Amino acid sequence: MADRSTVAPPLNVLKVALGVSLLCALLVSFTAVSLRPYYLANLEAERMARLGSILDALQQVSVSHKAEEFEVRVVNLEDGTYSETIDPDQYDARREASDPRKGVTIPAELDLPGIKRRARYAVVYLLRDTGGRLEVIILPVRGVGYQSALYGYLALDHDASEILALKFYEQGETPGLGSQIMSPAWEAQWPGKQAFDAEGEVNIQFDAISGATRTSIGVDRLIRFWLGDFGFGPYLKRVREGEA
Repeated sequence: MADRSTVAPPLNVLKVALGVSLLCALLVSFTAVSLRPYYLANLEAERMARLGSILDALQQVSVSHKAEEFEVRVVNLEDGTYSETIDPDQYDARREASDPRKGVTIPAELDLPGIKRRARYAVVYLLRDTGGRLEVIILPVRGVGYQSALYGYLALDHDASEILALKFYEQGETPGLGSQIMSPAWEAQWPGKQAFDAEGEVNIQFDAISGATRTSIGVDRLIRFWLGDFGFGPYLKRVREGEA
C-alpha cells in the first residue's frame, strides 16, 4: 500500500500550479509594461535614423528639409485612408506583419517581393508647402533580394507620378555586388524616373547591377508591389485625386 504521507493531495497541487502561473503572468506583464517606454524610444530612434537616410538622398533633387518638418501619418493599405486612431510614433509595421492576428497574408500570385505577409497599415511621411499642398511623399518599401531582406524608402513627388529618390537602409546582399544598391552612384539614377507608364502601370526602367541580377530583380519586384493595388495603390489613387 502506498504511503499517503508522501502523496500531495490533488487540490494542493492545483493550488500551487495556479499560484505559480499567476506569479509568472504578473512578472511577464510587469516586465512588458516597464520595458515598453524603452522599446518605443528605440523604435523612434531607429525610425528617425532611417528617415534621415532618405532625406540625405532627396538633397540631390534640391529637397532639403529636416525630419521634423514632415507630417507623419498612418495609412490603411486596404482603402488608402488615414487612420486617426493609431499613433505613428508607436506603430511598428514590421512587427505587425509577423503577427498572425494583425498582419495580412499576401496571395501567392501577388507576392512579387516574396515577403508573404504585410501589415494592414503603414507609416508615411508627407511634406507640404506653406499653402498646405503636398510636395513630397515618402513610402516604406521592403522585399527580398538575392540572399537577404531589403528595407528602404521610396520618395515620390506631389502626385506620385515621379520618383524623387530610392534609398535602402538595410540589406545583406553580396558585398561589392548586390550591396551596391546602397551606393551613391546607383542611387543617383532614380531621381526623375516616372513611376507609372502611359497606361498607369508600374513600369520603371533602371540600370541593373552587373553581377547582381537577382538583387536587381528583387528591387524591381518590390517597387512594383508597393506601388500596386495590394501595396500603396489605393492610397496613391487618393493622392492623385487630391484626397490625401
